[in-house]
Amino acid sequence: MEGESTKGVLSHLSLLEVQARNRNAKPPQQQNRLKELKATMKALVIQRDQLKANIEAHTCLQKLRTSMDQNTHEEEEEMDDGSENSQLLRLMARHIQLKDLLHAHHLIGGYDIIKTRQGKGVCVSLATAYEGVYLDTYNLEIDLTATLRISRHNIPLFIPLNSLAEQSNMQTDIRAFLDALSQHLNAFAGRKQQLKLVKELHKSVEVMESNALCSILVLMFTVPREKTAVLCTLDYTDHARCLPTRVSIECEDKELPGSPQWKKNVTLLRETPVHKALVTMRKMENIV
Repeated sequence: MEGESTKGVLSHLSLLEVQARNRNAKPPQQQNRLKELKATMKALVIQRDQLKANIEAHTCLQKLRTSMDQNTHEEEEEMDDGSENSQLLRLMARHIQLKDLLHAHHLIGGYDIIKTRQGKGVCVSLATAYEGVYLDTYNLEIDLTATLRISRHNIPLFIPLNSLAEQSNMQTDIRAFLDALSQHLNAFAGRKQQLKLVKELHKSVEVMESNALCSILVLMFTVPREKTAVLCTLDYTDHARCLPTRVSIECEDKELPGSPQWKKNVTLLRETPVHKALVTMRKMENIV
């Protein structure tokens, strides 16, 4: 009798242990959802930090610009329009303003400048960086004549230098031109660096196609369970950005691109640098 009672207690305890383990174990769907939320939160934190840095740099530069604009306006009011001295003073003031502006940009990671040909020109150096890593530096020499003219440069041919100079009206607003040029160069450097990181960090992802401007990128993924190949095209139509404007998915399984999970993957690839998006997709077990 006592033996049966002991067996009954042990059986009850075993049952309670099983029930406790079942309560603590999370269903696979819940675990996947938790992973997805953590990955999304991490991506949002990175975007927030990048936006904060951009806002701080823009605010600093805007204050410097406003101060220089006021000083230039006051100097012009004091000058006599008809004299040669006034024209010379304007040219000197323009030179000083350009030098101060470029020095300010250099302080926040933008441009650097040196005089050339005994002050008759300046050489502007534009450093590019991505995620805190300095990359290539480009140079252009500008003649400080009555009409500003780019005499030499090593800007890549696929960067629309002349179009940027015309669109931003370089003759009257050198700052707008250099801002636009720096934006295009940094966007190109960012896309190029992302492609490099994809090749280094994601050996299972095959780069099928890319171009010199890194404005088109075609990748091939493998879906783990079905072992299905997925062709992903990232189109960077806006060359002043390092994120794609369009992402498309092709697969033999016609239902996969329209599935909720792969719609989320497309959004992730469009809003997050590609090498980071692939890390998230792998953690979610969407790709090998």
